[in-house]
Amino acid sequence: MKASAFVYPWDVNGDPAAGEFIAGLGVRQATLASAYHSTRALTPRHPRHRIVTAEHAAVLYPPDEARWSGRRLRPYPAGEWAPGDAYAEAAETLAAAGLEVHTWVVLAHNSRLGAEFPDTSVVNAYGDRYAWAPCVAQPETRQYLLDLAVEAAVRPGARGTELESLGWYGLPHLHAHDKTGGVALGDAGQYLMSLCFCGTCREGYGAQGLDADELAAAVRDALEPVWRGAPDDGGWPAVEKLLGEGRAAGTRAWRDEIARTLQEAAVTAVRTAAPEGFQVLLHADPVTHHVGANAGVDPAHILSVADGVVVPCAGGPGLLTPFAEQGREGAVLAANFPVVSGMGGSPGTLGADAARAAELGATELRLYHAGLASDGDLVAVREGLSGLE
Repeated sequence: MKASAFVYPWDVNGDPAAGEFIAGLGVRQATLASAYHSTRALTPRHPRHRIVTAEHAAVLYPPDEARWSGRRLRPYPAGEWAPGDAYAEAAETLAAAGLEVHTWVVLAHNSRLGAEFPDTSVVNAYGDRYAWAPCVAQPETRQYLLDLAVEAAVRPGARGTELESLGWYGLPHLHAHDKTGGVALGDAGQYLMSLCFCGTCREGYGAQGLDADELAAAVRDALEPVWRGAPDDGGWPAVEKLLGEGRAAGTRAWRDEIARTLQEAAVTAVRTAAPEGFQVLLHADPVTHHVGANAGVDPAHILSVADGVVVPCAGGPGLLTPFAEQGREGAVLAANFPVVSGMGGSPGTLGADAARAAELGATELRLYHAGLASDGDLVAVREGLSGLE
């Protein structure tokens, strides 16, 4: 089973041993970040540093001035954490070690964009803006995301891409010193707190026969029991119960259409710009109303659009099933397992986890994350992969 490890350019650049070390894990591919959000990352083996702080969302290569000149929304170049064409330097090293290199592109997740241009952000029913979450319904934002997808995905030498957060982002967000866990929102509460009420979305709800002011008030009313600690029944039925079936259906119709058409347009744009045989995968969740890095999708639709999906399997491989049930021949179903034990991963059970994922239809593996893991974790990864066909 083909396996790929996620990697940042700063894991590789400046470390002469990095390429051969990653290839020695038994992976055939490196999924290398070319556009990424802000982060603070450990680099436990690097000879020059141990902590890298990416201060804001950035592209890890020089953006094309001809593409972006004069535009209000444009990608930010990285600072000292990824100078120059950091992506290309790392890609060359990984390819020289015999690895197939694919780009890893984070799209609708950008706190700096929201801070500098607040009007681009998701606005919840209380009027709070989510700076990290660009509203993917806004025409200007959509065009920015499409052009970023093309530029960041189709880098020289890349054989494919994995597009992350290509859909709605909302309340869920690993934020610095995060203190939002005091109330267990559950699936329904997360959805209600992620509904956007920017001008574009208010018009969109109107097209679904919903009055945006009445809808926002209904969302606030629906959340009152949640704030008081009422249990969340879970899933879409809980949303319908809290908000009412008609209102819930109207919000989902608007949001599903926005996400679906953005995903179609992005995949088409990337394929148009890419060489023949370029693979396009989406990080995806098989429930359309879910938000976050793994965009909610309709499995049948997305497998008719993209070459496949990367599916989160931190809680087990069960999310693979809705995609496998589509029976699309040749589709890539990549099971994404965290292998950093300090971040909740289980590298020691990788072999068994991969076998179970294969039983449920997985065709490939993704390992998060070669640069962050300890030597002990990666020894377990190497052993786990050695037992796979």
